[in-house]
Amino acid sequence: MGARGAPSRRRLAGRRLRYLPTGSFPFLLLLLLLCIQLGGGQKKKENLLAEKVEQLMEWSSRRSIFRMNGDKFRKFIKAPPRNYSMIVMFTALQPQRQCSVCRQANEEYQILANSWRYSSAFCNKLFFSMVDYDEGTDVFQQLNMNSAPTFMHFPPKGRPKRADTFDLQRIGFAAEQLAKWIADRTDVHIRVFRPPNYSGTIALALLVSLVGGLLYLRRNNLEFIYNKTGWAMVSLCIVFAMTSGQMWNHIRGPPYAHKNPHNGQVSYIHGSSQAQFVAESHIILVLNAAITMGMVLLNEAATSKGDVGKRRRLLGPMSAEAESPQ
Repeated sequence: MGARGAPSRRRLAGRRLRYLPTGSFPFLLLLLLLCIQLGGGQKKKENLLAEKVEQLMEWSSRRSIFRMNGDKFRKFIKAPPRNYSMIVMFTALQPQRQCSVCRQANEEYQILANSWRYSSAFCNKLFFSMVDYDEGTDVFQQLNMNSAPTFMHFPPKGRPKRADTFDLQRIGFAAEQLAKWIADRTDVHIRVFRPPNYSGTIALALLVSLVGGLLYLRRNNLEFIYNKTGWAMVSLCIVFAMTSGQMWNHIRGPPYAHKNPHNGQVSYIHGSSQAQFVAESHIILVLNAAITMGMVLLNEAATSKGDVGKRRRLLGPMSAEAESPQ
């Protein structure tokens, strides 16, 4: 039994050796082709990504903000692969659009992009671009965007979230506020460098010269310095400026007014209680000044020693009751 069974086992082993390669060869070949295809696809993605980054770096070397149409937007922002963040300003800068806010926001955006482009921390992880409505109408339609200007952050992976849209109406569009928002979304900190502005220095020099010249001309009669009415007017102007929100406007940099791009309607009063327009501050200033002037006139009429009948007409029934004998 043992002698006869040995050849049978050898024949079975030989049979297995003959049939094993024949059945596993197509599987191994398929696995090898799949690995080659995956490796080639990964290599293709890496080449495509390197191509895109190289093109963006070339554009950034020419200008800090590059303009995009619909095709460029879909290729460099929407389509993968992408390992960089993109800040996009959607705007309408053409003269026929009459968007003064867009021009003001573009100036701040340009300051921010230049600060990043010429900083020592500049790298290929963050880029700044712009989509104008007249050059990329299809992009506005694709994103269901109906207002400008709008700032959006497109992260390296995934879709933009709600926080990736800058809250311009509440915060304003100052370059410093945009830099703070970018640091929150990308962990890239940009130090804003503004070009030198000598208008304030010139205005201060002119004011000092004017006051100095006035004091020199009136050096023999300086009684006007002790004029209470003059100092009261100066104090009221400061109070009106502060209570109307001028300091908030200086810090946040809001637009003067908002023009609806669809119907052309101009809004001077902001719809939110956490923001305001510059025109709104001017309206409040005028109202406060009018109320104060009315109170001053009433006080002057009550304390004046002029015609009693005229004073009664100015003050009304309250004056008659006050002057009637007890």
